[in-house]
Amino acid sequence: MLRRRTVTTGCALVISALALTAAPAVADPEPDTTPPDATTASSGSDPTPPPAVLDAMQRDLGLSAAQAQARLANEARASATEAKLRGSLGASFAGSWVTGETSATLVVATTDAAQAPTIAGSGAQPQIVARTLAALTAAKEALDRAAASAPPSTRKSTPVWYVDVRTNSVVVLSSQPAEAEAFVAASGADKAAVQVVRSTEQPQLYYDVRGGDAYYINNSARCSIGFSVRRGSTNGFVSAGHCGRPGYTTAGYNRVAQGTFQGSSFPGNDYSWVAVNSSWTPRPWVRGSGGGNVTVKGSTVAVEGASICRSGSTTGWHCGTVQQRNTSVTYSQGTVYEVTRTNVCAEPGDSGGSFISGSQAQGVTSGGSGNCTFGGTTYFQPVNEILAVYGLTLVTG
Repeated sequence: MLRRRTVTTGCALVISALALTAAPAVADPEPDTTPPDATTASSGSDPTPPPAVLDAMQRDLGLSAAQAQARLANEARASATEAKLRGSLGASFAGSWVTGETSATLVVATTDAAQAPTIAGSGAQPQIVARTLAALTAAKEALDRAAASAPPSTRKSTPVWYVDVRTNSVVVLSSQPAEAEAFVAASGADKAAVQVVRSTEQPQLYYDVRGGDAYYINNSARCSIGFSVRRGSTNGFVSAGHCGRPGYTTAGYNRVAQGTFQGSSFPGNDYSWVAVNSSWTPRPWVRGSGGGNVTVKGSTVAVEGASICRSGSTTGWHCGTVQQRNTSVTYSQGTVYEVTRTNVCAEPGDSGGSFISGSQAQGVTSGGSGNCTFGGTTYFQPVNEILAVYGLTLVTG
């Protein structure tokens, strides 16, 4: 049976078109330094977090500098422990998350009570639940398959669903619960595993954006660089898929000819990559608070509940936490699957930008709801999927 609860978001929504014209943006040139070697994603965290990360965590999470640094260190340990337990628990694994303002206590869920001593022995807190992560994922995937044939009214009223390991359920957000329940029933998903939550959330794409720096598509629309990448000897960057299609040309923040879209996927996914010409050099940086550079050192996935920061041209540098990893979100242009849900604020003009946790790249901004005055919800496309799909290597420092 479907469970129903109510969430009041109270967020002001602004709808923007996919393509927007924008005036040229002026940005300071990057320092002329030798580019670092490109490497594959590294693990762990930087023992000395970038000041921009600590500053924003203090501002947005209400932490002291010492608390922010302690949290990042504890989250890094939690990520390493989670990876080991996920493998040792096997089919009984039911998800994990961190709790606590600075302690980042790792909670690991399992359907097998006999595994509790193993979890506790690793320094994590065990939680016994009814459904495995595989069962929850299967229920969500049934909703994913049903999304394409859902009525237009349902796609509008029921835009988001995700695996919520904290409640051991799949949560469906909808302004019309009756329509959501019909959608779930038609999908064939296990109804006992699904709960419908009343919500006014109406996600939208953030198109007119830059993540670290702005770039322009076909001399008109503006989007954001996510992260620098290489494929063999070809330099480039990743961004959101709704920013452009293969063959579209780009110009940089200074309107100098820059590159061409090589691959793009949207909807379904929301990612793309652009190959740049010899005038442009990839750097392992994300533009942080006050315009300072945050160095990217890898792409280890942050645990649910971990802190995360976003860079965007409209609202700058903001932080929050990872809410759910495996989320499907429906925009007016279509559904995007397997994005990560966060409570980091964003506004139109921030799409395509970088999400980073500590020094670890997480993904590129897709869209969301709300704003940075009253708070909101933002989704990002995980960067590791983009790297794998296109055979790219993240540029790190």
